[in-house]
Amino acid sequence: MLIKTFGAAVTGIDAITITIEVNVTRGIKFFLVGLPDNAVKESQQRIESVFKETGFKWPGKRIVVNMAPADTRKEGSAYDLPIAVGILAADEQIKSSRIGEYMMMGELSLDGSVHPIKGALPIAIKAKADGFKGFIVPRANAREAAVVKGLEVYGVDSFNEVVDFLTGNNPLHAEVVDTNAEFLREQARSDIDFADVKGQDTVKRALEVAAAGGHNVLMVGPPGAGKSMLAKRLPTILPPLSLDEALETTKIHSVAGKLGGHISLLTRRPFRSPHHSVSDVALVGGGSYPQPGEISLAHNGVLFLDELPEFKRSVLEVMRQPLEDRTISISRARFSVNYPASFMLVASMNPCPCGYYNHPEKKCVCSPGVVQKYLSRISGPLLDRIDIHIEVVPVPFDKLTNQQPTETSHAIRERVIKARAIQTERFKKIKNVYCNAQMNSRLLAKYATPDKNGQAILKNAMEKLDLSARAYDRILKVSRTIADLEGAQNIEAHHVAEAVQYRNLDRASWGG
Repeated sequence: MLIKTFGAAVTGIDAITITIEVNVTRGIKFFLVGLPDNAVKESQQRIESVFKETGFKWPGKRIVVNMAPADTRKEGSAYDLPIAVGILAADEQIKSSRIGEYMMMGELSLDGSVHPIKGALPIAIKAKADGFKGFIVPRANAREAAVVKGLEVYGVDSFNEVVDFLTGNNPLHAEVVDTNAEFLREQARSDIDFADVKGQDTVKRALEVAAAGGHNVLMVGPPGAGKSMLAKRLPTILPPLSLDEALETTKIHSVAGKLGGHISLLTRRPFRSPHHSVSDVALVGGGSYPQPGEISLAHNGVLFLDELPEFKRSVLEVMRQPLEDRTISISRARFSVNYPASFMLVASMNPCPCGYYNHPEKKCVCSPGVVQKYLSRISGPLLDRIDIHIEVVPVPFDKLTNQQPTETSHAIRERVIKARAIQTERFKKIKNVYCNAQMNSRLLAKYATPDKNGQAILKNAMEKLDLSARAYDRILKVSRTIADLEGAQNIEAHHVAEAVQYRNLDRASWGG
């Protein structure tokens, strides 16, 4: 007898419906076809054990399982559940007219329990798009999948639960998640705040400007100056995620298997901080079976690279294209996948190997030329994609012990949201440009031309401070953002003057 059940394969952050055709006829042997990997092929042994433990009989017949489309590679153990249900139905051990109404995925343990899977959210989205009535999924993935409205999502713990539900012997209750309520409730909750930071007013202002314009930031300072603490608080001043951004971000984390069982939707911007020993594949994604990398997990959030010069040169160079295109393409011989990678890069570094170059109190012990050599570990093209370079100096004792309240993240975020709203209106007719950091030369000429006094200050800064040519466009972009924070139509002299301060590493005197 021929029976069809339905599952899905995840490619990139989207899913493809997989039709699992099971035919049980007279004969012997078990055949599994349709480009399955080893994990899928091993399902026979798991399913045989499940049948024995749950009171069903493995058919002593010829079993052919075809997974269509046959030219799409099927990976992982999540197909155990639909294959097992298909075998039972094809052998007429169960009878149900409801099997074709539901997409189902889940890894089976030898005792019949159902283990979590990756990619439940994109699969649920595909199930709804293809008109399935519901989606049967491991209980640990139920809340994640239930974010999709208009689809009945049933979380199960065991194979028997699935069989009883399909045969009408045990009705299950659909998982219900109030997406809007949960989104609004969790969005403003945060354990960290800029109010915790003592001193560092200049750096906090630079991070506010960076958040307002989507600019990448490099912080340079001695150990213990507070670089990591400041970076971790940056997501708290970025504009809140929209519901569409939250869904897209959740899809990426779902595919990577990074969502916990209690999480249905990511409501806060991600903050990823990989160690400097990370490989290029782990950073940008890929592998034999491609998975999202750190830059995709940081999509719509912040990627923090601490001790930037300690990262391998090859690791840093592979980021150049994603920083420009805001997407990463992973190509293999037979297929390619695309992962979103629209992240804000925040990096930190010591000014020199000993860490005390330009320190107000401690003396640098590095030999001549070492500071410049240390900085040269970061390539010019990568530095070219970082708009703001800010020096972080140690906080004096009197500021550390000052109990006066400082500005909260909420207050800063309100200004950032207003500045972003101005940019949204400015670029609403321009494709793939959403903030000032993404402006090209043509847009700079249109929207970021300083007034006469601003031009004079910029000219003077370029000559006196010996700023590099790459600094010119970056200063104009940052000046435009500073003007937006003030609600100013034109870029004035004081906007340019502040932007010039944020190009420390472009000065010829740095590390000299």
